[in-house]
Amino acid sequence: MPPKRQRERTTPAEDESNATAGRSGEGQRGNYLTTAQGVRLPDTDHSLKAGPRGPSLMEDFHLREKITHFDHERIPERVVHARGAAAHGTFRAYGNASSVTKAGFLEKGRETPVFVRFSTVLGSRGSADTVRDVRGFAVKFYTDEGNFDLVGNNMPVFFIQDGIKFPDVIHAGKPHPDREIPQAQTAHDTFWDFVSLHTEATHHVMWAMSDRGIPRSYRTMEGFGVHTFRLVDAEGQSSLVKFHWKPVAGVHSLVWEEAQIAAGADPDFHRRDMADGIDAGAPLEYELGLQVMPDSDDEMFEGIDLLDPTKLVPEELAEVQLVGKLTLDRNPTNYFAETEQVAFHTGNLVPGIEVTDDPLMQARLFSYLDTQLTRLGGPNFTQLPINCPHAAVNDNLRDGMHQTLIHHGQAPYLPNSVDDALPTTATEAEGAYVHRPIEVSGPKVRANPVSFDDHFSQATLFWKSLSGIEKIHVIEAFTFELGKCFAQSIQERVLLSLARVDAELCAAVAEGLGLPAPEGAPAEDVVPSAALSQIPSGPGPIAGRIIGVVAAHGADLGGIGKLRRTVEAQGAVLRVLAPAGGTLKRGRGQQAVERTFLTARSIEFDAVVVAGGTAGLHDIKLTVLLQETFRHCKAIGAWGDGRQVLLDAGIDVDAPGIVLADEVAKPFSSELLTTVGLHRVWERAERVMND
Repeated sequence: MPPKRQRERTTPAEDESNATAGRSGEGQRGNYLTTAQGVRLPDTDHSLKAGPRGPSLMEDFHLREKITHFDHERIPERVVHARGAAAHGTFRAYGNASSVTKAGFLEKGRETPVFVRFSTVLGSRGSADTVRDVRGFAVKFYTDEGNFDLVGNNMPVFFIQDGIKFPDVIHAGKPHPDREIPQAQTAHDTFWDFVSLHTEATHHVMWAMSDRGIPRSYRTMEGFGVHTFRLVDAEGQSSLVKFHWKPVAGVHSLVWEEAQIAAGADPDFHRRDMADGIDAGAPLEYELGLQVMPDSDDEMFEGIDLLDPTKLVPEELAEVQLVGKLTLDRNPTNYFAETEQVAFHTGNLVPGIEVTDDPLMQARLFSYLDTQLTRLGGPNFTQLPINCPHAAVNDNLRDGMHQTLIHHGQAPYLPNSVDDALPTTATEAEGAYVHRPIEVSGPKVRANPVSFDDHFSQATLFWKSLSGIEKIHVIEAFTFELGKCFAQSIQERVLLSLARVDAELCAAVAEGLGLPAPEGAPAEDVVPSAALSQIPSGPGPIAGRIIGVVAAHGADLGGIGKLRRTVEAQGAVLRVLAPAGGTLKRGRGQQAVERTFLTARSIEFDAVVVAGGTAGLHDIKLTVLLQETFRHCKAIGAWGDGRQVLLDAGIDVDAPGIVLADEVAKPFSSELLTTVGLHRVWERAERVMND
C-alpha cells in the first residue's frame, strides 16, 4: 500500500477567526461550506427552484457562482470534453416529425448542414481516445431558422439530477489536484467516494462500467439527448420527447484489453478511425429518432419522471420513431479552427423545440454560454466561421473583444426611428421563437420532488437487460475500478449500492475485492429491455471496418486481390500485413504491404486472415497479434496452408468464428464478412468460460 495520503487542507482551531483566512495564501480554511464571499451555505445539492418540480431561479446566487467558477477553471482547454474529434456532414429529414414539431429542418426532404463533435468527458486534450468514459455526441445543425445544437452523450442518463452538482462530480472524476493523476479515468478514490455518497449516480455508473464506456468507434456508438425536450407543432400542440441517434453500423464496443492496448499503441484510435473511414469513402451514418410522450401536467410517463436525467424510458414503452438521417462525410480542414473552436450550447434552439424544467438542463442553459466567454475570449465567438449561423443575423449586439464585423447604422436599439426603424421584431407567423406559455408557481426551495428518490430500479433494469457476456464485463469493470481504490470504506459503500441493484452483481464484485457481500432489496418487478443490450440479432454493415491479411513472399496474391475487391465492395478496407514493408510480388501480381508485424497491433483490425502460401511464417509479434485477435473474439480466417500459421500460433481452428477454405471463393468471403458483421464471436468466449 502507498503511504497514507496527507489531507488536502488543515482544519482551523475552533477559536480561529475566519477573518484572516486567505490572507496568508492558504485557501479553504473554514469549517463550513461558504460562497466565495464567505456566506455560509445550508445546501449545495439542490438548485433554487419554483417548487420541487419547477424551473431553476435566476436569483440563485450560489448556483451561478458555483457554475461560473467551474466554467472558468481551465484556459483555454475545455474543462470537460477537451479530447474531441469532429466531422462535417448533412442531415436529411424524413418528414414524419412534422406531426409533432414545426421545426423547419425536420420537414420532409429538408437537408441541413451539420458539424458533429465526439469527445471524452474527463481527459485532457492529450489523453487517449479509448479510456473508459462517457462520450460526448454534440451536433450543430446550421438550419434556415438559426443554429440548433443537440448536445448529448452516448449514454441516455447522467450521474446527477441537478446541475448544481456538476462541478462536484467532475472534480471527483478529474485527476487528484495534488498529483494530477490519474489521467482520464475514474479508477480512483475520489470518483467512487462521490458516486457512493450520491446514489442517484448508480444508474449511470452501470452504463459507464458496461461496454458502452469503451465504444469500438464513433460510427458504432449510440447518441442520446439525455434530457426530455418539449416539441411544439404548427397548431401549438406540445409533446414531450427524448432524442436518440441510432448508428447504421450497429452498436459495438471494444473489450477491455483492446482499450488498454489502444491507449498505448494508438491513443488516437477513435479519431483516426473516423478520419480514415471518411477518406476511404465510408461515411459515418446515424438515424435520428424520437420517443414521443404526452405533455401531461405532471410530466410523468408510465411511472417515470421525465424531468429526472438519471432515468430513461424503455423503448418497449415508447417506440423510437426514426425521423431523419445524419451522414458525416467530410473531415475538418483545420483542427483548431473547427474542432477546437466550435461552441455548442443547449440554449441554441429553433422554433418548435423547447427545454423543460429538468434541473440538470436548466443549469446547462447557463453554463455553456458562460464557458465560451472565457474559452473563446469574449462574446463574439459566434462570428467564428465554425459557429456562424447560416441564417441571416441582425442582433443589435455591438463591440466587445474580437469583434470582426463592421456594423452600420447609428441605433443599435429597439424601437428606433433613426435607422429606418430596423431591425424589427418578428411575429410567430414570421418564424419568431415564441415560448409556449406555461404557468410556473411554487415556493422557493432547494429540494427535489419525491419521484427523484428512486436511484436503483432503472440500474436493475439495465443489468437485467444485458446478455451473459455483457454482465461479465460489467462485473470485471467494477472489480477493476474499485480495486484501484485505497479506501475500503469506499468499496464497501459501492457494494451497498450494488446490493440494491442485483445480488449476483454485488456478490461477484465483492468476491473480486475480497470483501463480504452485503444484503440488499433489488427491485423485483423489472421487465428487461432488449434495446439496452449491444449484442446484435444478426450481421450488420461492415463499411469502415478493417480486414488484415497476413502475407509474405510466396503468398497467394491473386487470392488477396479477390478478397480485396469483395471487401471494398462493402465499404470496408483490406490491409496487407507482412514481416517487412515494400511490395509483395509473385508472377505478374503484386500487393503493397500496408502494415508490418512491428507497426501493427490486433486492435487495428476487425478481422485477421492468413493468406495461402505462407506456411512456415514464424514471428512472435504475429503470434501475439493472432492470439489477441482470438482472445478478443474477432473473426479469423485462413485459406490454403495459411491454416498452419494459425496452428503454429496456438489458435484452435475448430473454435467458433474461425473461417477456413482451400481458396478464396464466394463461400469463404461471404462467411468471413458475415462474421465480421456480427462484430464479435461471443460463442468463443462462452466456450472458454464453460471449459
